[in-house]
Amino acid sequence: MRIALAQINTTVGDFEGNRALMREAARRAAAAGAHLVVFPELSLTGYPPRDLVDKPSFLERTEEHLHALAADTAHLETALICGYVGRAPSNVGKRVTNSAALIHRGRILFRQDKALLPTYDVFDEARYFHPADRQSLCEIAGRRIAITICEDAWNDKQFWDRPLYQRDPVEELMRAGAELLVSVNASPYHMDKRRLRRQIFANTARRYRVPVIYVNQVGGNDELIFDGSSFALDPHANLIASCLSFAEDLVLVEPFAGVGEIHENLHDELEAVYQALVLGARDYLAKCGFRSVLVGLSGGIDSSLVAALACDAVGPENVTGVAMPGPFSSPASLEDAQALARNLGIRFEVVPITPLYEAFLDTLRPLFAGAPADVTEENLQARIRAVILMALSNKWGSIVLTTGNKSELAVGYCTLYGDMSGGLAVISDVPKTLVYELARVANRRHADAIPDRVFQKPPSAELRPNQRDTDSLPPYEVLDPILRAYVEDALPARDIAARLGLPLDFVRGIVNKVDRNEYKRQQAAPGLKVTTKAFGSGRRFPIAQKFME
Repeated sequence: MRIALAQINTTVGDFEGNRALMREAARRAAAAGAHLVVFPELSLTGYPPRDLVDKPSFLERTEEHLHALAADTAHLETALICGYVGRAPSNVGKRVTNSAALIHRGRILFRQDKALLPTYDVFDEARYFHPADRQSLCEIAGRRIAITICEDAWNDKQFWDRPLYQRDPVEELMRAGAELLVSVNASPYHMDKRRLRRQIFANTARRYRVPVIYVNQVGGNDELIFDGSSFALDPHANLIASCLSFAEDLVLVEPFAGVGEIHENLHDELEAVYQALVLGARDYLAKCGFRSVLVGLSGGIDSSLVAALACDAVGPENVTGVAMPGPFSSPASLEDAQALARNLGIRFEVVPITPLYEAFLDTLRPLFAGAPADVTEENLQARIRAVILMALSNKWGSIVLTTGNKSELAVGYCTLYGDMSGGLAVISDVPKTLVYELARVANRRHADAIPDRVFQKPPSAELRPNQRDTDSLPPYEVLDPILRAYVEDALPARDIAARLGLPLDFVRGIVNKVDRNEYKRQQAAPGLKVTTKAFGSGRRFPIAQKFME
């Protein structure tokens, strides 16, 4: 039995485009002699469709295109497993299901609904879908096949110390006599996620002594990045087939013979994060209709990394860097920004903001009378720069990429309507210490485009004389482990202090900054998720609240 793993990049709501991708992949699979081609979760609709599923027209169009896909492939010997939004069988509860269909010879032979609907992190499926009441096997080429949809295969009670659900759909299907497990997924990327998946499904293969097919979506949809990295395992958990990471792919495997095609994934996690950000930015721009980008170049490490990522995402010919030196900008910063732009081959413009800044101060001087200079004057500079970038964005039809990192966003070391202004926050889930590591990856790809001096100079916003980030924050080597423990691991301050050997009051001061700046983060541009917990839909805290660590 030959099976094709069809790792495709779908767009939410693009029924015609998604169907065309599946039609072409099915044609290629059939030409290669595949009995079955497997597509990712909700491959027809795109994932995640969110509140679109509440629109009756969305559901009608889904059903229409599901039957059209069956008609498109009626002439092929190859069967298809396709994800779609279905109609719930009950008059009680949610109206729709997260489903997979088995299609062959123009007919829909079998439908399986998803049973376990996750509500943690970025997932909110219980909000939308009716859970499956039961699991059933289907038959393909004389084999009894278990089809599971993402979470249904992730609740292995022997793998997790604390399973999230009472039910284990895989266990139910194996008891029914399944000979092969096929899992269709839309599993977003975060660091080390690829390794975790392999461990979970290897445990399943060994436990039940059956081959496992795992097919994952690839591409970016809003904040989520899907890495693909689909694979197949034999009953002993040996890898017998694998797809690329961060790219569309079609791979053939014969699970009962234990042979298949191995397309090497990225093994280096830093390279993987970099590729994830490139893919997320590229797809966000393309799927939202943008062709060119603007980056405010300060001569610092953050904007340098964003510019390099932008070049890889849309090409240097579509990137413009704008330096906006102010009264406290150092000559070296402008030189470094100019050198970066030249090395990357991007358009470079210089718009000095000092005259505008002085005009603002003159206008506001009567209102500021008697008040000492403070962060207000610093924020004015950031907001002037935002006005310039947004003006160019409007005039040129380019999207502004913000350059703030996760460390800054966490503690509020950023300016609302200033450096936070833009259409996509590319590195908002990248801690400052990781920014430096990814900048090294960028330099390997771009022949040391980021000048060495950018790596060496102390981080500074340059909004007042001789300013350093460490005037307001601890060194990032100290700050980032605290933030990771608090944001990603959800540890209380006392446990963080004990783990890191830091004074409790010091740690409390940092985590309370995180809590106090929730109002800023909820006004930020959407960001790309690459860690286990990003500031976005997967982290939902109230703004108006009194609880503090």
